[in-house]
Amino acid sequence: MSDELLARANADRDEAVGRLGAAGTLAELREVEVQVLGRKAALSELKGSMRGLSEDDRRRVGRVLEEALAELRQAAQDRRARLEAEEEGRALEADRVDVTLPGPGPLPGHPHPISLMLERIVDVFVAMGYRVAEGPEVETDWYNFEALNMPPDHPARSLWDTLYVAGSNTMLRPHTSPVQIRAMQAQRPPIYIIAPERCARRDAFDASHSPVFHQVEGLAVDTGITFSDLKGTLLAFTAEIFGEGRRTRFRPSYFPFTEPSAEMDVACPTCEGAGCSACGRSGWIELLGAGMVHPKVLTNVGYDPEQVSGFAFGMGVDRTAMRAFGITDIRQLFYNDVRFLARFAG
Repeated sequence: MSDELLARANADRDEAVGRLGAAGTLAELREVEVQVLGRKAALSELKGSMRGLSEDDRRRVGRVLEEALAELRQAAQDRRARLEAEEEGRALEADRVDVTLPGPGPLPGHPHPISLMLERIVDVFVAMGYRVAEGPEVETDWYNFEALNMPPDHPARSLWDTLYVAGSNTMLRPHTSPVQIRAMQAQRPPIYIIAPERCARRDAFDASHSPVFHQVEGLAVDTGITFSDLKGTLLAFTAEIFGEGRRTRFRPSYFPFTEPSAEMDVACPTCEGAGCSACGRSGWIELLGAGMVHPKVLTNVGYDPEQVSGFAFGMGVDRTAMRAFGITDIRQLFYNDVRFLARFAG
């Protein structure tokens, strides 16, 4: 009886070792382990057949069964280590990088949204016959304020939140109007210019303000210039930037360097004038300020206001880009986040 049990134990052990060694995946190995080492395994059931044996035979058969089970556990452990190593090797091979290959080249660049809007604005006015004028970013008080009909005690100066250069009478220009003064000093009428320039003011950096921003100002001085010419020019501009049919309106306003003065609004591109959070529920977005050049400004640059007249206008490029491109936070234009800037590629 005991010899028969020993023969069966050896046979079951050999079969189980073979099955463990044949497992091709970790999932197959787990299934075989349950079958050869579980409570219903052949070697486990042999323990129940030892009841009729003598004490010496039970001891001898029991030792053989325990050794067989230990051998199976070791065989399962070895096979698991082998399969795990093979699986890790396959993963490493799949992730292998050939370091001898050339790396990816730099991504092609594309214009920043502010540059895109600047180019669009400049193209519109150049097509109308305007030329581009430039000026220094650090200006004197005379060009920034006095020539523009704002003497030292003028209260309107406080509206510009100017950044002065310490120990001098110069400042970072808070607007591009000084370029208009320099352009008029440099030539006699007729004059048709735009000034797409960078400016700076002491503003907080939040969703709608930036201490550094971009402006485009325009100036036309000639004989017989009227407010109708100003309105027609700006209506042609908005049609090019926002599309034909975009509703506009002019509201009376005040600027020291123009008289009369106006603010120009466009119907909100987000809600089409119905009213939303982007336009403060008004249905309108303020686009620019404009007006007829003040006679005092013409006199300051040596022009005769009895002989010539003109109009001027100015707009923030950054905010115009926001409205045209559907940008809700001005800070996105300055964070240089490539995920945001990629929207404007191509």
